[in-house]
Parts: sequence; C-alpha cells; structure tokens
Amino acid sequence: MTATALAPALLVRKLRKSYKDVVAVDSLDLEVRPGECFGLLGPNGAGKTTTIEICEGLLQADSGEVEMLGLRWETDQGELRQRLGIQLQDTQLSEKLTVYETVRLFRSFYRSGPSPSRAIALVQLEEKQGSRVGNLSGGQKQRLAMACALVGDPDFLFLDEPTTGLDPQARRQLWELIDEFKAAGRTILLTTHYMDEAERLCDRIAIMDHGQIIALGTPRELIASIGVEHVLEFSTSNGSTDRLLSALENIDGVRDVRLISSTVQLQVTELHQTVPALLDELKRQGLVLTELRTHSASLEDVFVALTGRHLRDE
Repeated sequence: MTATALAPALLVRKLRKSYKDVVAVDSLDLEVRPGECFGLLGPNGAGKTTTIEICEGLLQADSGEVEMLGLRWETDQGELRQRLGIQLQDTQLSEKLTVYETVRLFRSFYRSGPSPSRAIALVQLEEKQGSRVGNLSGGQKQRLAMACALVGDPDFLFLDEPTTGLDPQARRQLWELIDEFKAAGRTILLTTHYMDEAERLCDRIAIMDHGQIIALGTPRELIASIGVEHVLEFSTSNGSTDRLLSALENIDGVRDVRLISSTVQLQVTELHQTVPALLDELKRQGLVLTELRTHSASLEDVFVALTGRHLRDE
C-alpha cells in the first residue's frame, strides 16, 4: 500500500477561529481516515459548525492547516469543489424550480457524476421530480439536498443533520444510502443530534466542547470510557432532596449522581445491586417512587457525562 493510500482523507492541525471575544475553535487537531464515516458531535456553541465550514471552504480560519484528499483550499480550490459533496443543515433552494431542474442545475457544476434522474432515484424522490421545491415537505427537501450533494459523485461527503425532518422509514433508507456510499470507499463527515444514528453509522466519533475535542474513539470505546454499564433514572412524588442525593453517592456501584429537572440519574456498574439499595434508601427517607427506568449505557450517556447536557436539549 502506498503512502498516498495511507494518507488521511481530512487532516486538521492547530485550527483556530475567533469571533470578537469568543474563541469558536481553539487549536483543534482532527484526522478522518479514508473510507470511514466520522461523526462530529457537540452542544450548541461547541465550535463544530465553524470547524465544518472551514473544512468545506466556506469560512476562512485565523490560523492552522486543513488538508483534504491531499489538497488544500489555498492552492486546489477548483479540484476540491469537484470532489466534495455538501449537505447543509438548512439548504436554501429555489422554490420555483422543480426537483428535476434543481438536481440538473447542481449536476451542471461537476465534470462527472450520476444523471439527475439517477441522483433523484437514489434518494427516492422519483414521484416528486416534476414538483416545485416550494411544494415539498421538510423531509422531502432534506432528501433533495442529499441528491444535490451526491450528484457530483463526491469522494468526500459532508452531512450536517441529514435526517432532520425525515420519518422513520425515510431515515433508515438514508442510512442505507450512507452505508452504500461508505462501502464504495468514500469518506463521510457527519453531524447529528440523534445518538442512535451516530452509533449506527459512525466508525469513530469526536465530541467537541468549547472549541476543542474532548473525546475521540469508536462508539464502543467512548461508551466504555465512562466506566459504567447501566443508567438508572427515577422520580419521586414528593421531590428529591440533597440528603437523598448524598446518600445515593455512597451506594456501592454508583459512579455518578445527577439531578436533571425533577429526575435523578444514576450511572451504575452493578444494576442488580443498585436497585434494591435505591429502594431501601427511598423507603428509609419516606419518599414515594413514581417512575423508574433503566437502560444500558449509550452514547447519550457519554455526552451527558462529558458535557453535563443532553445533545437533543441543545
């Protein structure tokens, strides 16, 4: 295998971008391997949108380096635009054009790629190809934006919240399309607010906060990094007191205790030991249990552990 074949599809070094008194991206390093689906997650204000826009060539960095597919925006802008596909979170398309006319327009920007009809079929919009964009639903507009991103047959695909507004069936169909794109050896950089989507699609994930990468690894590695196997959530009818939270921290197997709104969340290693101990403590303090849920540790729990927030709440 040649050195070129081993080169990263995206290499970011010491990237920095500031707005007035806010440092949006703070000396960030990032590497995306060829042929992988890489997820970039973070709360609002974490700097991920700024990072992606710099990589897409839409924004100028204050300092640092970005190299994509062995090319740089400073010297290879024309070639990069031919090899990238970009789906923005909110793509503004002319509402007077039809679906077919829109995809045909985007196809005219590229040297090669599938026909407009083929790109429309890929995102299953054949029945709407004669419809005007302004008459499409939100989910159909998302699929149209995906067709526009794919019509140039890109080597590197940026997907910013690609399944927002899609129904469950359309969402899974788009997942299959992403899998096919990756299976062909192409590379994807994905942002999403759906943790199940990130776990399902991404080979590796970076979590950003305050302009820096605070965690990086496969979904399985990130989940293992918080050192818990289960998450237990409960509520009581007469509230949760500081005395209860303090007592829960001393239960064997409890790694973390959080009060989120009126719900107490415990990260635990031994669920079968924690549940009886929790029930005993509630009885001892005279608290009535109204709700109890448990689930295996997930990427959402990693996000909460690292940032103190739920991604979907942002």
